[in-house]
Amino acid sequence: MKDAVVILVTCSTAEEADRIAGRLVEERLAACVNIAGRVRSLFHWKGTLERETEFLLVIKTRRERFDAISARVRELHSYETPEIIGVPILLGCEDYLDWIFDSTAGTREGD
Repeated sequence: MKDAVVILVTCSTAEEADRIAGRLVEERLAACVNIAGRVRSLFHWKGTLERETEFLLVIKTRRERFDAISARVRELHSYETPEIIGVPILLGCEDYLDWIFDSTAGTREGD
């Protein structure tokens, strides 16, 4: 089984989500990014209960790309502390996992 992950990132607007997703795929850091529209998020921030509408990125990539994606998201994101959570893919279609690895070959970090 290939060592792949799904990374979850929330964004404040559809435009921000599209811009970040596009950069990650263009730079071959991610094989694919799904943009899930309008999720409701409730969280405490600086002592206040916040209720926001956000857009969720579901990023598929190699595990070894997590640090590069985290750094790139921080560069591009409007939030002071963006959500960047990596979840290992324990099971998956081998052909799809091969595609993730093929699609993320040759990034700034190399292979």
